[in-house]
Amino acid sequence: MGVVPGTSGGPVVVERAEGVGGELVLRRAGADYEIISNGVFLMDTRDGTSERLLVRAAVEGLDGPVRLLIGGLGVGFSLAEALDLPEVAHVTVVEREPAVVDWHHGVLRPWSRGAVDDPRVTVRCADLLDVLTEPAATEPAVAELVAAEPGAPGGGRFDALCLDIDNGPGWTVTPGNARLYSPAGLALLAARLTRRGTLAVWSAAADPAFEALLGDRFAAVEARPVPVPRGEPDVVYLARRPRHTA
Repeated sequence: MGVVPGTSGGPVVVERAEGVGGELVLRRAGADYEIISNGVFLMDTRDGTSERLLVRAAVEGLDGPVRLLIGGLGVGFSLAEALDLPEVAHVTVVEREPAVVDWHHGVLRPWSRGAVDDPRVTVRCADLLDVLTEPAATEPAVAELVAAEPGAPGGGRFDALCLDIDNGPGWTVTPGNARLYSPAGLALLAARLTRRGTLAVWSAAADPAFEALLGDRFAAVEARPVPVPRGEPDVVYLARRPRHTA
């Protein structure tokens, strides 16, 4: 990675990478960084309030040890927050783009606070849908946890699943991601939760249709708006107690 030019003026491209889902661009804007996918703004390092809430809300009320899966590494706010919670014993991060993981060994490291190298963290460079559909026993991070905690419930399951992969259920980075928010995708996610588990989904705006789908699959659904400086609030959707289906 070359030297980044001065921070004055408009955003400066730090690196371009050909990713699994298309072109990824890391830009510097003043003291902050932005991630752009196929020309669409995804996230930046300016705030992170809702990304931190995503994790805190998913874990609240749970006694440790908590096993957590984060879908989407992003700029690292959620992962860093998870490691600050004393009840969290292990975090599996599923990130599809190798370039994003690499950036956290470099310029994005201050925002994830070096968490990708923490022994409590397993980073899987994979598509979350692929991880959800593979046999639970083959998932390396889960196998390690079950071996370490033989009495833990739901081997291959997590106490919290936190999704921050897209701009929201209705605004996905790639068309294939839409399956995650469909009834079939929610069934896959519910199957990976422990009995006490919570599914948390980040969205850049309210999505009543998605909230209704959550209500079809889960007995308890909550939408928590998070005010932002401009535009609609971000929303964190929380879903608990999966309904049993025939």
